Parts: sequence; structure tokens; C-alpha cells
Amino acid sequence: MAGRLRAPAAASAEPAAKPASQAARAGHAAPTKSAAQRPIVPSATVTGRALIAVIAIMTFLAGITIGAVSAVSNVAAEWTADIAREVTIEIKPGDGLDIEAALAKAVERAKATPGVADAQALDPAATSKLLEPWLGTGLDLANLPVPRLVTVTLAGTADAQTLPALRADLAQQVPSATLDDHRVWAERLATTTGTAMAIGLAVLALVATATVLCVTVATRAAVDAARFVVEVLHFVGARDTFIVSEFQRHFLTVGLKGAAIGGGAAIALFFLGSTLPSWLSFDQQIDTLVGAMTIDARGYGGIVGVAVLVALVTTLTSRLTVYRTLRGIS
Repeated sequence: MAGRLRAPAAASAEPAAKPASQAARAGHAAPTKSAAQRPIVPSATVTGRALIAVIAIMTFLAGITIGAVSAVSNVAAEWTADIAREVTIEIKPGDGLDIEAALAKAVERAKATPGVADAQALDPAATSKLLEPWLGTGLDLANLPVPRLVTVTLAGTADAQTLPALRADLAQQVPSATLDDHRVWAERLATTTGTAMAIGLAVLALVATATVLCVTVATRAAVDAARFVVEVLHFVGARDTFIVSEFQRHFLTVGLKGAAIGGGAAIALFFLGSTLPSWLSFDQQIDTLVGAMTIDARGYGGIVGVAVLVALVTTLTSRLTVYRTLRGIS
């Protein structure tokens, strides 16, 4: 009877012991799994968030620079095209000069020149309109020695001989006329564009330098924080490429996040700047000193390219920094 009672007790104890052993094995296996999945470089740290913010700011500044250079380049190209399509004939008043006859003669000789599409003399009202910013309204040009202008539009067939031929013809037929091909303005515009490009490249170089320095400091801080783990992995035979890949993966993620935030903010700024006036039903577009600061698809592509470049610079800088640190440990 007692044996019968002890047998069920033993039988009941055996199933109870089995789950306990399974729980023990499960409890022992759980830390091993989490340790295997735990990254060398923690993803959610104050340093990581600060580095994302710094990269975002650097990318935003670089994107603004690229967008501004692109906008200035577009405006300069439009101005250069306008200047190249038009020239001006200036007729200065003089004693005994019939200025209206001289204007008509200049228009006639301009239209007869090969490569000229059209020529129009500005009437007194249009001339007064041009002088209003300096002399005010209500001008009486008859009492002022104001030069008169003829606008000449060049055709697509105009070549290098068109302007010299027109200038020589005017010198013979209308001696009081002077041909202005706006060369000085074109040269100044080219100089301004080149200066803007140089300033943009300088700003990009400074942004790249600052990004490299920030990533270098952050990488060294991350290696120092995980130095014990790195040393253990290094001394137990882990290859440098494995350790470097862990840090590289972390900083690639950080770089992509920061670059996406900064680049997206720059794109949003230019997009809103070009579309907001029409959304708010403004009568005219918000212009700057050089014109409307809008960018085209190449400008947006440049901002995206800068964002990708910043992410790559972040990744490569972290890779080189970790390699140098591992050499010091060795």
C-alpha cells in the first residue's frame, strides 16, 4: 500500500522536475541569446543622438550652400542668355542733330545687318520710365540732353561678324551712334558667378572638415566606451574586420539618419521658397537681389548628392578611426 502511494508521488514529482529543468535551461539560454544579439556599439546613446544632430546641421548647411550656388548659377545663365541675345545702340544728342532721324536711320541699318532679328527705338515715354529711379517722374526729355536708345535683338544665325559689321555700318551712317554689346556686364556677371562657386566650394570644404572631426571624436569615444569588449574580442582572436564592421555599421546608420534629416530640411526650404508665394496667392514672387532664388532638378540632385556624400564621409572616417585604435591596442 505504501509502495503504491510512493509510486504516484514519485511519478508526480518527475513531471514537476522536468519543467523546472526546462525553465532552468531556458533561463540559461536567454542571456546567451541576448548577449549574442547585443551590438558592440549601443545604438541609443547621448553621443549617438548628438552626432546625428551635428551631421544633420552640417548636411543642412551644405545643402543650403549647394542650393544657393545652383540658384545663382541659374539666374546668371538666364542673364547671360538675355545679354547675349540683345545689344543696345545709344544715340547722343548734339548741336544740329535730328535725333528722331538718327533713330530711324539706326533702326534701318540694324535691321539690314545679317544676323539681326529685330530693332526697336525706345520712345520718350519708355526712356523716361528707365530714368525714373534716378530722376523721378514727370520728365521733359525735350529740355534734357538725354541719349536715346535702340534695342537690337540678335537672331539665332548671328555669328562673330554680326556685331563688328553693325558697328562699322553705324560709324559710317550714324556717327553719333554707339553700339553697346554689354560685354562689361557679361564679364562682371561671370566674375560674380565664379566667386559664388568658389565660396560654395569653400563652405563645402569647411563642412566636410567639421564633419570628419566630429565623427573622429565620436568614434574614439565609442571605442573607449566599448574598450573592454573590443579588447576581449581582439585578444580571443576576433579579426579586426569584424570589429570594424560593427562600428562601421553603427556610424553608417548614424550618418544616414543625420544626412536624411539635414538634406530633407534643405530640400523642404527651397521647395517652400519656390511654391509658397503661389500657394498664398502673392501678386509677385519673392525675389532677392539677383532674382528669384529657385533651383531646378539639378539643384535638388546636388542636395541629395551632398547628403549621400556626408553619410559616406561619416562611414569612412569611423572605419579609419577604429583601425587606428585597434593598432594601438595591438
